[in-house]
Amino acid sequence: MSLTSAATLATLDRTGPRRITDLAVVEGVTQPAMTALVRVMEESGLVERRGDASDKRVTLVCLTDAGASYVRTRRQAGVHAFERLIGKLTLDEVEALVAALPALRHLAELESQDREGPRR
Repeated sequence: MSLTSAATLATLDRTGPRRITDLAVVEGVTQPAMTALVRVMEESGLVERRGDASDKRVTLVCLTDAGASYVRTRRQAGVHAFERLIGKLTLDEVEALVAALPALRHLAELESQDREGPRR
């Protein structure tokens, strides 16, 4: 799976259903590229398109159960990789990481805000 596909699934998991145009902006690709990407992920059963209850003209891309499972599996793999690597650090290095957690959380929040972009 491409990084853009994985990032798009993660965005949908974090933010819920989105328009293709919104996803294109968030992921930094063109609308035609996102349309093609969504089509491939839809054929793979990871996403589905649904109408927007508040605006019948709009189609939203939604994560399926299989897509949500994929995102959870990838996140868990990342957690295990970091656990293994952190286990190799010295106590001083672990303490430095713990001290940096508030700043890292803030960076993650800022990055998430940037990635989410405008919602319609």
